[in-house]
Amino acid sequence: MAARASAAARCIAVLLMLAGTSSAQLSTSFYSSSCPGLYSAVKSVVQSAIAREKRMGASIVRLFFHDCFVQGCDASLLLDDTASVQGEKMATPNNGSVRGFEVIDAIKSAVEKVCPGVVSCADILAIAARDSVVSLGGPSWDVKVGRRDSRTASFSGANNNIPPPTSGLANLTSLFAAQGLSQKDMVALSGAHTIGLARCTNFRAHVYNETNIDGAFARTRQSGCPSTSGTGDNNLAPLDLQTPAVFENNYYKNLVRKKGLLHSDQELFNGGATDAQVQSYVSSQSAFFADFVTGMIKMGDITPLTGSNGEIRKNCRRIN
Repeated sequence: MAARASAAARCIAVLLMLAGTSSAQLSTSFYSSSCPGLYSAVKSVVQSAIAREKRMGASIVRLFFHDCFVQGCDASLLLDDTASVQGEKMATPNNGSVRGFEVIDAIKSAVEKVCPGVVSCADILAIAARDSVVSLGGPSWDVKVGRRDSRTASFSGANNNIPPPTSGLANLTSLFAAQGLSQKDMVALSGAHTIGLARCTNFRAHVYNETNIDGAFARTRQSGCPSTSGTGDNNLAPLDLQTPAVFENNYYKNLVRKKGLLHSDQELFNGGATDAQVQSYVSSQSAFFADFVTGMIKMGDITPLTGSNGEIRKNCRRIN
């Protein structure tokens, strides 16, 4: 009898464990009953923000990248510095560069009016990134949700995990692999640089000192980016020469013409292992879109906080 009771207890324990595991998975239907108005609330604010400034779409997508590469997609990037929490906003890849926090605040406010205390800032950021891509002409996908928000941030993680614009192909591949993303994912996700702008400080060395760049393109970019460090550092140039506010495959066409703005961009087409993939995206925008969607979904799966971990922040900038 005792043996049977013990076996039954073990059985129940296993079932509970499996139930906990399944409830910890992200799902596209997570808020279907608890916040059915979520997606329209996010979309409305995103579209308004992009209507005011096209660049904002790229900025929101970048927020999602920089969040997911540090502690997973947990909204840690959104936390302001406090006496007890050192945030990620002042880390080298983010300081003076990441932007769009006020748009996320506005989305959170709109969502709280529809269903207070239900939706995490981490999920809001994931949905807003998708809506930004779609608003600028890119592909859509069903966003998996159910993340919770971190109570911590990692300044060192932001400094070490996010690929710098000086990265070579090996370093890019390694930093993406550390997040469970393949080299193929890396090349596809780099296509996010088909939208947005970059600061002079991030492309100065490439346009002045390197040879794997079209000469006329380099001179054009030099005209708005003085060679002296500390001078014009925040001057901006489009990551995609032709259409920096349209999500399509011109980014890859530029790489083939040696017109990648960042050193790390041009590394994707520089006689290495990723040249063929870049060429495939030049030939087929639909192939790029399909692989980009796959990469964004995989990136959104990086170590989310679920179940009873983390919290649902009332204010995305601070822990409850």
